[in-house]
Amino acid sequence: MAKKQFKAESKRLLEMMINSIYTNREIFLRELISNASDATDKRYYNALKEGQTGLNRQDLTIDLSVDKAARTLTISDHGCGMTKEELEKNLGTIAKSGSLEFKKENADAKDELDIIGQFGVGFYAAFMVAKRVEVTSRAQDSEEAWCWVSDGADGYTVNPAQREECGTTILLTLKDNTEQENYDEYLEEYRLRAIVKKYSDYIRYPIRMPVEKSRMVEGSDKDADGKDKTPEYETYTEVETLNSMVPLWKKKKSEVEEGEYQRFYKEKFYDFEDPLRVITSSTEGLATYNALLFIPSHAPYNYYSRDYEKGLQLYSSGVLIMDKCADLLPDHFSFVRGIVDSQDLSLNISREMLQHDRQLKLIATSLEKKIKNELELMLKNDRENYEKFFHEFGLQLKYGIYSSYGGTKELLADLLLFTTSAEKKYATLREYRDRMKENQKYIYYAAGESVAKLDVLPQNERLKEQGYEILYLTDEIDEFTLKVMRDYDGVEFRSTSDDDLGLDSESEKEEIKKLNEDNHDLLAKMKELLGDRVADVVLTSRLKSYPVCLTAKGQISLEMEKVLNAMPNVQENQVKAQRVLEINAQHPVFAALTRLWPKQEEKLKEYTEILYTQALLIEGLPVEDPVAYTNAVCGLMTSEE
Repeated sequence: MAKKQFKAESKRLLEMMINSIYTNREIFLRELISNASDATDKRYYNALKEGQTGLNRQDLTIDLSVDKAARTLTISDHGCGMTKEELEKNLGTIAKSGSLEFKKENADAKDELDIIGQFGVGFYAAFMVAKRVEVTSRAQDSEEAWCWVSDGADGYTVNPAQREECGTTILLTLKDNTEQENYDEYLEEYRLRAIVKKYSDYIRYPIRMPVEKSRMVEGSDKDADGKDKTPEYETYTEVETLNSMVPLWKKKKSEVEEGEYQRFYKEKFYDFEDPLRVITSSTEGLATYNALLFIPSHAPYNYYSRDYEKGLQLYSSGVLIMDKCADLLPDHFSFVRGIVDSQDLSLNISREMLQHDRQLKLIATSLEKKIKNELELMLKNDRENYEKFFHEFGLQLKYGIYSSYGGTKELLADLLLFTTSAEKKYATLREYRDRMKENQKYIYYAAGESVAKLDVLPQNERLKEQGYEILYLTDEIDEFTLKVMRDYDGVEFRSTSDDDLGLDSESEKEEIKKLNEDNHDLLAKMKELLGDRVADVVLTSRLKSYPVCLTAKGQISLEMEKVLNAMPNVQENQVKAQRVLEINAQHPVFAALTRLWPKQEEKLKEYTEILYTQALLIEGLPVEDPVAYTNAVCGLMTSEE
């Protein structure tokens, strides 16, 4: 038969299909298997519609076979097949999808159908690896078979052929290897097995292939005297099913065996530990999808680095579309791993990525709510595991609030945990709020390097004496997070280093104000001696047994200064908090200072430097001149002798 030209605008269109639309050559097998699955679905559905019995999905196999000598790969199915006219219509016209037409015609059979094809271009992915494609097909209820043959964009022929039963067989003659491409890999059993497992593991029909195996020759491990000897082995071929067929996420929970979710997670996501929580979700309506999600028990080694890629595996009707679909997860839940399967996605023409449409956003929003609810349940009913989770991923929740400038506060605030001064254990903000004293004005916090160091800060002493609980913030992001949150349940966050802790009565405020005014000259002199290292020197009522502490006024705290200056690329533009040296007005040290001024200015300078350095040490800040500090302390010790 004379060669026919493709019914498309130009030869260039097919060339574009082959060379541009698909970025990954291995996709060709996914597309051909998906087409075979669609054809099998059509036959199965037609049989159901016509009341036929005895047709079993397990018998409707999709078979792969390889001939290395001829360099051919064959994909064969037992589907509905095609007539001569359908071959020309579906394969001779680029972007003509018979599957899509069938799906539209039978829209009411959604449960029975798993039609994948939409655009009619997947078949042409075969030309990425094949220099010749032969399609032999026999339509259901037809006595004739036809063979469609093409070497590419030059056209095709359709001739009579022989096939015993309905279905379609595609024979690919692979391209010759080049320096850049090794097409022989698609003749290797391990490679085909891997591609099927990756993309088509959940096609609902068995995908089979003859597999070469090895076994010991019976009796070869014994000699004539019955003694052990090195056995002989023989190779044999066995047809093996390569795919799992039934997706675990489509099974009812009652049908899933104990440990099956955990085994699936470890195998699918290459983890050695069970997940802390399994989340299943199946919804219909505006956002129709099935999801199987996991909260890992530990963070990947690169989780808090730029190299980490978030995302869920995205399937459409059981076929892998994207290995990591980032758009399905917000950053604050990027630790979640799992699978989403939906038939209603708008895919681009190559099925390699999504069109960003309303359906995708609806699924993402639904998943966010589901994850949040599951975390709340774990916090309420499985506190031990939740604390393990928070130890690994709590930073991400805090960063989620900070990076949204507090926009996700309502979503995430109740999931946060902080160690507190009460029992040195984790507490939620709700637990802290419920334990607040009746007259407590603020939620108090202290930020620093460790719980041990924060627990002995001088500025915390008065609060603890009066029985107020303090949040201990030990992660670098913590204080930034509370700053953007501003409050919880209407109660403002307040650092223990802030000017007003809401503890002093009006008379006490007036008293400390008068003390500062009465000692203005002394305090001003000390500030002058310290220069631009401090913004102010004041007397304070916040201290009890400690003589001195260092605080900051303004938006940048001392801890925030440390965090910001530790970041890359800020060495030349160091952030500086407005440091305030606070002196305990009731401490003997203050009395000693008043005796020195104004008669012993040099001694006052020495004492001022010692007090400032002590305040730096208490805050964990670097000492500017440790030698001078040591000499000053030694001088005091010897002068007392």
